[in-house]
Amino acid sequence: MINLNLHALLEICLRTFIIYAIILVGVRLTGKREIGQLTPFDLVFLLLISNSVQNAMTGPDTSLTGGLVAAVTLFVATFIVSRLFFKDRKLRQVIEGSPTVLISHGEVFHPNLDKENLTVDQLSAALREHGVLRAEDVELAVLEIDGSISIIRKDDFKEGVHPRMHRGFRYLKDKT
Repeated sequence: MINLNLHALLEICLRTFIIYAIILVGVRLTGKREIGQLTPFDLVFLLLISNSVQNAMTGPDTSLTGGLVAAVTLFVATFIVSRLFFKDRKLRQVIEGSPTVLISHGEVFHPNLDKENLTVDQLSAALREHGVLRAEDVELAVLEIDGSISIIRKDDFKEGVHPRMHRGFRYLKDKT
């Protein structure tokens, strides 16, 4: 009986880890914007997805032990993934992505907006949140990996606040 329970608990671990990996990939594929800007639609989706995969993780085992094993597996998987991210920059970039430049020197990069599923209206709303009315007044606007949009005004740039640029920024050339 102990072997059967151990087998069932190991199966819960495996099921939970597989679901964790699939959800992680799914979140990555939906883009950075979805992470940082949770709409009611996104909240409903997250609630439903969590409810739908719960049975896939624990299978027929609805016991407290089964739930605890699934929870511990999620904690362990998150710990392992975070350690791997910390040590391996390339893996971190594959899973988390990289910052995307939306505006540079007042010029909006429309291909980057399209790639990140952002509309001009959403970008304009982010500009207004930062007290900027026109894209022309922006030295640099970046969609960060957490879904937030960082904005540096041209006025701030002239005063000596320089954006730190590095290889991780993604530029797309406008073909117009």
